[in-house]
Amino acid sequence: MAVNKQDKAPIYEALQRFRHMRVVPFDVPGHKHGRGNPELTNFLGAQCVSIDVNSMKPLDNLCHPISVIREAEILAAEAFGAAHAFLMVGGTTSSVQSMVLSTCKRGDKIILPRNVHRSVINALVLCGAIPVYVNPEVDKKLGISLGMKRDQVKKAIQENPEAVAVLVNNPTYYGICSDLKAIVDMAHDADMYCLADEAHGTHFYFGENMPLSAMKAGADMAAVSMHKSGGSLTQSSLLLIGKNMNEGHVRKMINLTQTTSGSYLLMSSLDISRRNLALRGKEVFKKVAEMAEYAREEINAVGGYYAFGRELINGDSIYDFDPTKLSIHTRDIGLAGIEVYDLLRDEYDIQIEFGDIGNILAYLSMGDRPQELERLVSALAEIRRRYQCDGSGLMDHEYIDPEVVISPQEAFYARKRSVPLSESEGSVCSEFVMCYPPGIPILSPGERITADILAYIEFAKLKGCSMTGPEDPEIEYINILEEVL
Repeated sequence: MAVNKQDKAPIYEALQRFRHMRVVPFDVPGHKHGRGNPELTNFLGAQCVSIDVNSMKPLDNLCHPISVIREAEILAAEAFGAAHAFLMVGGTTSSVQSMVLSTCKRGDKIILPRNVHRSVINALVLCGAIPVYVNPEVDKKLGISLGMKRDQVKKAIQENPEAVAVLVNNPTYYGICSDLKAIVDMAHDADMYCLADEAHGTHFYFGENMPLSAMKAGADMAAVSMHKSGGSLTQSSLLLIGKNMNEGHVRKMINLTQTTSGSYLLMSSLDISRRNLALRGKEVFKKVAEMAEYAREEINAVGGYYAFGRELINGDSIYDFDPTKLSIHTRDIGLAGIEVYDLLRDEYDIQIEFGDIGNILAYLSMGDRPQELERLVSALAEIRRRYQCDGSGLMDHEYIDPEVVISPQEAFYARKRSVPLSESEGSVCSEFVMCYPPGIPILSPGERITADILAYIEFAKLKGCSMTGPEDPEIEYINILEEVL
């Protein structure tokens, strides 16, 4: 009988052995297996703090793994169908930034959709690469950005043959997928890398009837947020690479920004979660997809809401749809998504992932149960009954095409001054403005501030969106370039 190597969890097993070694700790961390901080130990539990340890020979070293961490990486690569996998403890932000830093340097062009997570544009600030945006279409009814159309990507590649990479969201926060295989092929034909932000696509590798995963599509790198749908601890992630990438070069880039004190709590959670997905992922995500489909049917039966799914697929800008995503359009009941988000939390003790101008996202995964979905459906029905109103004054989109004036890095480090938001129209922004989550910038460094963007920001603030990015916490002032461009 063949042995399934995926039933191993080398970091977890090494930590279990370490527990029984009775090692005297004259190293960091200073809490010394929890003894030095009893309040923390009481809160987190002795089991937890006893394995919050430093790198040592029996436990390997994340920056240069040669034993148990190396073995865990190899198992993860096999499970995900990658040439190699890196355990990441700085969140998928760190994975995304490592992808960009591994393929781009100052002055290089990278083709990408504008509705990327802020971590992508942060990486451009760090390395000095220049974005070439493929501005996605917006669904007029839902007001959401769609995927990258094939002809848009082809045009961007033809007009920028010197670009070094193409980056794709797989999927977007709302569950929308581009034609990833076609984009990979176009990038490779033009001698460019293809990078995938798969922060919300861990389950693509294990579930049945899921959209195509980046590694199966032949992408060169993929940032996979294991702590989202994969079940590991918050801040743990994986960076996957294909056969065309140099493992040593990528690790060197990771080590530029990732901590040298890798958390064994996070690494062991990745190890255990990878094993769980490899052994049970197919049945787990089958149930998640079934729950999401049931919830969509029930919510649509309430009336007023639209829980959208695979009926949106058009073969191009919506090439596929993630069946586990429970994205719900709220504007037809007269409420912005963020208003429904607040009502669910404040009056029904239901915490969903996010609400924006016209939609909410309830994130479903392996820990959800049908009875909680019933509670969500009931709450949405009651919100409609109690709060439905005329929504004619609501904004109808969550994305405005930007005018990029200079590169993010140039704008971020340029001489700047702070002005009232109301007086900034026509200026060039030098910082980020975004609703978080989802963390897609409304404005990024180097972009022109327009009347439409200012109206959007004011509307989002009025409706209660959690705004982040600017130095001014109240977002009454914004930093602009001192020199007029």
